[in-house]
Order: sequence, then structure tokens, then C-alpha cells
Amino acid sequence: MINEEEKSKRGKLKIFFGMCAGVGKTYTMLQTAHAEKLKGSDIIIGYIETHKRKETAELVEGFELIPRKTYEYKSTPVQEMDLDAIIARKPKIVLVDELAHTNAPEAVIQKGIRMFRKSSKWHQCLHNAKRAALESRSETVAQITGIIVRETLPDEIFENADEVEVVDLSPDELLQRLSEGKVYTPERSREAIGNFFRKGNITALREMALRIVADRVDKQLHDYMQHKRIRGPWKSGLHLLVAIDYSHQSTRLLRWAKNLSYSMGANIQAIYVETSHQVTTKEREQLDKNINLAKQLGIKFRIITNYDIVKAIVDFAQKENVTHIIVGKPVSAMLYLCSGLATL
Repeated sequence: MINEEEKSKRGKLKIFFGMCAGVGKTYTMLQTAHAEKLKGSDIIIGYIETHKRKETAELVEGFELIPRKTYEYKSTPVQEMDLDAIIARKPKIVLVDELAHTNAPEAVIQKGIRMFRKSSKWHQCLHNAKRAALESRSETVAQITGIIVRETLPDEIFENADEVEVVDLSPDELLQRLSEGKVYTPERSREAIGNFFRKGNITALREMALRIVADRVDKQLHDYMQHKRIRGPWKSGLHLLVAIDYSHQSTRLLRWAKNLSYSMGANIQAIYVETSHQVTTKEREQLDKNINLAKQLGIKFRIITNYDIVKAIVDFAQKENVTHIIVGKPVSAMLYLCSGLATL
């Protein structure tokens, strides 16, 4: 996480975020840029892909466009954003389309240049219609759509963005745009509607995109509480904490808790309380397996040292604004969900 002092020396990153292609991310980014230009801002386009959409192409007019640079990738020439030319030009704002597969924004932001960038859970990219998703959600996107995500956007870039603007469209409106040929050619639109752009897929991706942004707001609240040392919990969302140990049951507990977090739309993290108990070699091996599983599941993991397990878990939960604690009973692997943390 970038601290405030570092942020003050950097440019700013704004991301236009949406569920998939066709909802209007590039169009909205260009509209915003025109509004900034009217205020006198020096704006250039570092990379843009209009996908031959007439309305989008019209909005590109009036902006200085930095020519793309040709790179060699596996003996194949590939055109990408010319990062060096952008930094040398020193604009106030640079627009960058297709966030997941173009150059990372860090070098530009370090020079104090503001960036407008576009991202989505899934969207058409420049080369061979490649798909993109947030790193932590790539498997879920593949499960929903049946399409393996080859390109991913690191969560850190998304989380460290100064501003995220959601570009939302209902499934019916998006399907209407497709049928009218506003996203792809008529022939390609028919194929897309019959494959990826099924209403169920779109609805699931839309829900995920909105939830991701809600999680970002929750995280900002958590950081604010930590900075101000405000004791939780605040009922601003669902935050799960699963307590594990060195038993085999913790494996089941972690998987169950992860599935529960999806069902509840909740954030989740795990904790292991290290006590005076001397862990055996076998127990250590199982604990390591449990910790690795938590990381594979995308669950943030912490180890706390305290002789009082219950006190350690509750104190940690209050500090982290946890709303539900999940623990297991080793003998029968029964699962318990403790809510109402403020009363503990």
C-alpha cells in the first residue's frame, strides 16, 4: 500500500471500471477528458482502441495522439503504448485504454502525470481478442463464462488507484446495443450473444463488478479506521475471520469459509494464534499446508502470538472491523459462525 507522503509526489490514477465490453468505458473516459480539456488541462492520448465504434471515434478528435511503438515479442512485432514518448511529452493528463495488457502505469505516475485508464472484468483487447480480469477474480470469471482468462490486472494497481468510476449498464441495455451493432459488426454481434454475451453471464459479471467496487470502499473505510484508531466493528459490510490451527479440519474449514464469503458477498481473512504449545513436526507440516491453502484461496493470512486464543481472536477481529468469526470444533469438524461481535 502506498503511503500518503509517496502519493503526494506522484500523479493520480483514475480507472473507468465496468463488467465487460460494450458498456461504454472508453466513451465515458473520453467524455471526461473533454470536460477536463475545457478547463484548460493539457491532455494527450497514450493509447486508444475505438473498436471502430463511430461515437467513440468522434470523441478522439481534438486530442493529441502519441504514436504507438513497435516491440518484439517472441519474434513477433507488437504495437503498444510508447511510454518513453509520453514521459518526455510531460502532459498533465494521459488517457490509456486497454489497461490489462499495456505498459504498467507506475512509470508515468512517478513523473507526476495524471492518468485516466479503462479496465473491466472482461473486455476485448487489441491482440486476438484477449480477455482481462482482476488477478484475484480470474478463476471466477472463467467459471462464469467458460473462458480462461489469459491477461490479468494486478489487484494492487486497482486498489491503489486514486479514483474508480463505475461504468454500468443493465444486461438488457447491453444486449440492445449489441443487436443494434453499436459494439461489434452485426455478424459478430450474433455470435457474441450466442456465446459470451448470454444474459446470465452478463448479470453475474455485473454483480461481481459492483461488488468489487463495494469491497474497495470497505477497504478505504478500514484504512481510515486504522489511521484514526477507531475501534470496530462498523456495520458497513460483511467481514469474515476464520480461525485455523494445525489440524486437518482446518482445510475443510477454510474451503467452507471461502464459499460462504462468496455467498454472503463478504471479505475474508484467516488467523492462526501461536501459543505456548510445542508444535510437532507433523503438526507443523499440516499447519504449513493450511497456510498455503489459505493463500491459494486468496484469503489474507496472519499469525498472532498470544497464550489466550479467544482474547487474541476477538481483539484482532475488533481491530480489523470483522463482523463474523468462523471457528471449527476439531473432534467432529462442526462449524460455528459467531456474529454480533460487538457483544462479545
